[in-house]
Amino acid sequence: MINEAARAKAREAEEALNLPDPVTLGSIQEHLEKLRGRKITIQPMKSAPTDKVCGLWFGLDDMDLILHAPAVTVVHRQQIILHEFAHMILRHRQEVVSPELTKVFFPDLAPDRVVTALKRSDFLDEFEVTAELLADRLAARIRLAANRRNAQPRNFGAIFG
Repeated sequence: MINEAARAKAREAEEALNLPDPVTLGSIQEHLEKLRGRKITIQPMKSAPTDKVCGLWFGLDDMDLILHAPAVTVVHRQQIILHEFAHMILRHRQEVVSPELTKVFFPDLAPDRVVTALKRSDFLDEFEVTAELLADRLAARIRLAANRRNAQPRNFGAIFG
C-alpha cells in the first residue's frame, strides 16, 4: 500500500509549484530552470550501468543534466524525465560522485567541474515513491492540458454541423 504521507508530500509539492497553464514537459522544464537558476539539459543515455536504471540526474557546476534510458514510447520517456524533475522539486539531496564514476558518464568532462548525483540504493524507499507519485501528478496535468487543447468547443457541431 502506498504511504499516505508520500501521497500528501507529492500533492503539496505539485500545488506549491504554481505551474502556469498549459502544462507541458517543456513548460515544467522552463519553470524549474527559473526556480533553480540554472539550465536543465535532457539527453538519452548512451549506455546505462545496469538495465534497472531508467533515469539519472547529475548536477554539474553550471547546469543540471538528466540522462534517460532509451524509451519505447514518448510517454515512457516523459515519465522518466518527470521522475527526475520530481527529485529536483522535492529537493532530494545530491552527493558528490567519485572521479571513477564521473569518467564512466562524462569521459570528456574537465576534472575541475563538480559533479553530483542523486544516489539511490533502494527504489522502493520514501524518496523514490514520493518522486514517482509527483511524476504521476505532473503527467496527469500534462494529459489534462493536452486534452483541453485537442477538445472541440461544445457548440462546434451545432455551428459547423
